[in-house]
This record gives sequence, C-alpha cells and structure tokens, in this order.
Amino acid sequence: MYYLIDTNLRKCTAKECHSGEFQYVAVLTPEEWASECESFEMGIDMEPETLEIYTTGAEVNYDSVTGTFSIPDRNNMSGEYKEFAFALDEKGIVFIDAGGNVTEIINRIIGSKKWRMPSLERFIYDFLEQIVHEDARILESYEKKLDALENDIESGKEFNLDILNDIKVDLRDLRTHYSQLIDLAQEFEENENNFFKPDLIRFFRLFSNRVSRLYDMDNSLLDYTIQIRDTYQSTLDVKENHIMTILTVVTTIFMPLTLIAGWYGMNFRYMPELDSVLGYPIVIGVSILIVVVSLIFFKIKKWL
Repeated sequence: MYYLIDTNLRKCTAKECHSGEFQYVAVLTPEEWASECESFEMGIDMEPETLEIYTTGAEVNYDSVTGTFSIPDRNNMSGEYKEFAFALDEKGIVFIDAGGNVTEIINRIIGSKKWRMPSLERFIYDFLEQIVHEDARILESYEKKLDALENDIESGKEFNLDILNDIKVDLRDLRTHYSQLIDLAQEFEENENNFFKPDLIRFFRLFSNRVSRLYDMDNSLLDYTIQIRDTYQSTLDVKENHIMTILTVVTTIFMPLTLIAGWYGMNFRYMPELDSVLGYPIVIGVSILIVVVSLIFFKIKKWL
C-alpha cells in the first residue's frame, strides 16, 4: 500500500508515490520489496533484515537509513513480538512487513492525526509515538499490581511469587525495548545523511525524551519488584525464626523431663521412691512444676 504525506496520510498509487510531488509512506510485503526495491532508488548497501528480526535499531547506508522494529505486544508481553523492517531517505519511508503490524499503526494515525505542516519527520514521530502511546498507563497498572502484592505481604495474605516474577520479566523486556527506541531516535536525530530538515529534528528529540521518562519509570518499578521480593523474604525469615524459637522453647522444656524419664528408666534395684506410694505422684508434680516454671521464665523473657 502507498500513502502520500499530505495534511494527513492519503492513499495513492505506486505511480503517484514515485512522482516526487509529496513525500511518501509505502507498506510492502517482503516479496513486494524484493521485486520493487529498485524503483525507490535508495542507495542501500545494507539490506534491511526481513526474516529474522530480534531488535529495534537503524543502520546508516550510503544514501539511505535501514533498520528493523521488534515491538513487544502490550496485551501479551510473553507472546510474539511485532516485527518489521524499514528503509528511508529524504523522499519517504518504506516499511517491509509480512504481518500487517504497520498497517494497523498507520490506520490509527489516519484516524487521529491531521498536520498543518506535513513532513516525513512528523510522520515518523507520530508513528513512533503510536508504539508507546499507552505505555504510561501500562506502567501505572504494573505499579498498582505491585502495590497490591506489597499489601498482601503486610496483611499476611497468601503471596503469589509467580505474579511478581512475571511482572519483573515484563518490565525487563520493556526496559530493553525503550533502550532500543532511544538509540533509534538518537540515530535519526544524528541526521548523518541530512535527510531530515534541521528545524524538524526536534521531533526525534521529543520522542527520545518521552521514552527516556518511560525508561526511568520502568527502572523504578524494577527496583520496586526487588524491594517487594526482599520484604517477602524478610517475612519468611521472621516466620522461620518464630518457628525455630518455638521449637527451641519446646526442646528446652522437655530436656529436664527427658532427664527424669532417663533416670527412672534405669534398672537398678536400689533406687529412691521405687517402693514409695507417693513416688509416682511426686514425679508427676515435679514434671508439671518444671513445665510451668519454664513457661513463666520464657514469657518474662518474651520468647513466647
């Protein structure tokens, strides 16, 4: 599909796209790009990767800029990334996309953007902005989830460590994505081939600053996950210490009782109280007294 960058994106034919009257946006499949790339007359000495895309980034060619996008699905961070490539020069930008991801973004731009001063720079800014336009809200939702997990720990409710780990993985993926977007925007801002007008490079700086704020917010949330994990571990340690204290107290109480049982379990003929009618009650009383005295002692020491 072909579009002209007018007051908004306007669909056109391939002939209109190449006429040079307006800067253009083209969305092609890898097969279409292979057959039509020469018609765009871009000085490409490094073909954009269209089969195996792993990162978001850009490479400066002799007379063009090529690169790739690898965008995590905000609705399913653990799912497949949205991947496509691009090539651009001063005349326009071509997206090479086999999955319809670019068309989805462009349709959102068509439905929401109208430009007083249309330009390739402004289109690229709006395109990049569509990638992250909901991320502040998404990060806020992660913050609320983390707050809920922290409250569960403090209130003694059952804590789900898997949820915390999933959030941590998502935030790490987003942080990597933001870092790559910042590098991409800075590459455009560098304007090595002078494709962009100097007074419009500010759009890339605006985008870079916005993503930097998202990056910082993401980093803060990652620190928050570590804090929550440490709090949870501290809670477990307190519980384990309490259990060990109780076991120690029980063991201490029963040690003298064990000693008495050991003594009176000996098979010596001449042992005191063996022939006494009060021997058994006396031993029971002594044992109860030991338990009571021990419990009082531990209460005074606040070990119970």
